[in-house]
Amino acid sequence: MNNNFQNNIFWQKHSITRLKREKKNGHKSIVLWFTGLSGSGKSTIANFLEEILFKNGINSYLLDGDNIRSGLCSDLSFSLADRNENIRRIGEVVKMMLHAGLIILVSVISPYRNQREMVRQMLGKKNFLEVFIDTPIEICESRDPKKLYKQARTGQISDFTGIQCTYETPNTPDVLLKGTDSLKNNSKKLIKILYDHNIISFINID
Repeated sequence: MNNNFQNNIFWQKHSITRLKREKKNGHKSIVLWFTGLSGSGKSTIANFLEEILFKNGINSYLLDGDNIRSGLCSDLSFSLADRNENIRRIGEVVKMMLHAGLIILVSVISPYRNQREMVRQMLGKKNFLEVFIDTPIEICESRDPKKLYKQARTGQISDFTGIQCTYETPNTPDVLLKGTDSLKNNSKKLIKILYDHNIISFINID
């Protein structure tokens, strides 16, 4: 951005703060960042968890990588620079949603450790929980709900994570889930994490 424009931008303070919103909501705000290969179960698990949160009156929102790329990031390719910009934009959106007092579930491959660390630093460590969905690529490929692995194997698409591009496994994720476990068991683990971090107080999973 041109420095002359940047110099004329001033941060606007809001009278309704994040703390006030959290008190009204009856729970704190945090982001659960779901990372893993395509087909690992990220969106399925996140969606199942959000249904539970919604039924219990908890204010949340699920940001899905494909949905974001169809709108906010529709101008970006899958080059390394554009992948980084995609994650940066998502991080900026999440930052605003944290101040809105929401529990944000982000389901996006985010294949590189430095991308995920960038978001952690952007949001603050206490606001960010990295959830790694550990699913063997053989299982992901056998599921292949979007037929992307098949297209990558036949050369119809390029720069596909897990085939032409590397996925960097988190070294020490905040939460490790097996993508082959049941949705209910994985959701129970996530809810326990939210309890342990004093984000929520009561929730009925049944």
